[in-house]
Amino acid sequence: WLESKILCRFLPDDLTPEEQKELENIRRRKQELLEDIQRLKDEIAEVTSEIENLVCCKLLWMKVSAKCYLLLALIFELFNRDDFNIQVLHAFVELHEFTDLNLVQALRQFLWSFRLPGEAQKIDRMMEAFAQRYCQCNPGVFQSTDTCYILSFAIIMLNTSLHNPNVKDKPTVERFISMNRGINDGGDLPEELLRNLYESIKNEPFKIPEDDGNDLTHTFFNPDREGWLLKLGGRVKTWKRRWFILTDNCLYYFEYTTDKEPRGIIPLENLSIREVEDKKPNCFELFIPDNKDQVIKACKTEADGRVVEGNHTFYRISAPTVEEKDEWMNSIKAAISRDPFYEMLAARKKKVSSMKRH
Repeated sequence: WLESKILCRFLPDDLTPEEQKELENIRRRKQELLEDIQRLKDEIAEVTSEIENLVCCKLLWMKVSAKCYLLLALIFELFNRDDFNIQVLHAFVELHEFTDLNLVQALRQFLWSFRLPGEAQKIDRMMEAFAQRYCQCNPGVFQSTDTCYILSFAIIMLNTSLHNPNVKDKPTVERFISMNRGINDGGDLPEELLRNLYESIKNEPFKIPEDDGNDLTHTFFNPDREGWLLKLGGRVKTWKRRWFILTDNCLYYFEYTTDKEPRGIIPLENLSIREVEDKKPNCFELFIPDNKDQVIKACKTEADGRVVEGNHTFYRISAPTVEEKDEWMNSIKAAISRDPFYEMLAARKKKVSSMKRH
């Protein structure tokens, strides 16, 4: 503005030396301002581009994760083509980047990207794939993928023990360190590493998709068995398809697999199981021995959300096949004592500890 005003009033030859100097200063500052403005525009454009790229990458990742999760769920529920299942599983796990993350950080990322299936063998496969990917991204941290696998499960169990209010005996860091001695191909992991992992879990529990803090997240993490069955109604004798989960000496049933809370809970204590004949094939029922008319202690959720006592003197259930009926009956009979996770972990620990002797 000042430059324009001066130029309108005077030609350069008419300016005094002081005015000419001021004009030069104005022109120089104007040029500097124009350069600063252009530099800011370039920086804004660069930042905007980076943000757009990040948003696109995030959206792409969310879409890929969602599609992979749905595909994984579909495959695990409907097919038995193990080779194909494993290929899809590894493709999904390889979408994760664990480089320079400690094990807890990597597990947080992994467990947030999908919901673990309930069946022990499926979780075993997924955690095996996770351990392989973590060791691939962080070579030299562990002696073997078995070490990473065992420690990952130890961390998950620690998370449950520290943050599930039903667990009264909270493990100390010393007990956590002691539990994981000898798992690094027969040697011990650095104590500082284990202490840091313990403190990370103690300070912040794992977050799981669609987890609202309900303890059922922990309850259904490791079921003995799960699957679709038909259940005969109580007052109204109709067969309804329900998703059943067997865990912690209880039988839970849901209307849909995606439901956060069960429609009903059947504690198995003091119950017996037997095969029965019915118009529906492959039937068995839960009952109270020597008490024909006694109502089984159970609960269910009504359509309006109220939780009420069950009204069954027996629970009659139909399986899709003879084989599944036998498997469910055997699983229910063995539910109190059987824990497949500890069996798998014990086998892994035995394997890595034997390496020290050889």
